Amino acid sequence: MVNSMTAFSLKEGAFEGHTLAWEIRTVNHRFLDINITLPDAFKDQENTFRTAIQKTLKRGKIAARLRHTSLTTQTPQIEINEHLARALIVACRQIESIADNTEPVKAVDILQWPGVTLEPKPDTDVLVAKGMMLLEITLKDLNENRQREGAKLAGLIDQRCDQIAELIMKVRRRRPEVIAAQRAKIEDNLSALKIEADQNRLEQEFIIYAQRLDVDEELDRIMAHLDEINLVLERNEPIGRRLDFLMQELNREANTLSAKSNDTITSQISVDLKVFIEQMREQVQNIE
Repeated sequence: MVNSMTAFSLKEGAFEGHTLAWEIRTVNHRFLDINITLPDAFKDQENTFRTAIQKTLKRGKIAARLRHTSLTTQTPQIEINEHLARALIVACRQIESIADNTEPVKAVDILQWPGVTLEPKPDTDVLVAKGMMLLEITLKDLNENRQREGAKLAGLIDQRCDQIAELIMKVRRRRPEVIAAQRAKIEDNLSALKIEADQNRLEQEFIIYAQRLDVDEELDRIMAHLDEINLVLERNEPIGRRLDFLMQELNREANTLSAKSNDTITSQISVDLKVFIEQMREQVQNIE
């Protein structure tokens, strides 16, 4: 199964007066790079969430964000840090006993002191468990999106492979004509110069010249690379790096073919070949 590295998923869930929403965006990257943004209540669980993402995604730049909103409409209960409040009252009475004209401390003044009132905290364990469940749902949806996009990329690569194979067949059919044309050109030049050449020596030179122009090895390797691409596309694992390597090998053989062409038509086919390879390489950059 071919997976694209470019995808997006957003999933929301509500429970017991809270809403959670995971938003995950992925783009292509050479390695796995995960960036997670969490609310304060979930900060301690970053490694847990990161591990869950690593089990599903193997390559790409991942931006994951969790949003948490409390929906409760009940009047909040104010919890007092009684130990701190008593210490503040004692301190204020001590100041009153040694100072003149001091006003008695009011209760509201004590409540405004930092740390005296404690905000109620939600059940973190329950929140984290719900967050993990929602993350798994989001990752599943994200992976399905990546697979659909990957299937499209695989189809485009298959199409380019077929087009390259057609170009290779054209080159194979063209090579005998190229060799024959070069032979005729040499014979015409000798005839124009009125040179009587040794036929045995001339045949040897023709053979050497034909060997220099021989591209059968390059054509065979290109076809072998195309077969390997088709096999790799069937693997159920990350294949992006393997495909990228095969693109480099195809491009190398195309350059060699262009250098050996010695023929206008074959040179044009080599250009078309490199265009198709570059188009495949651009698609491969987005495959996990």
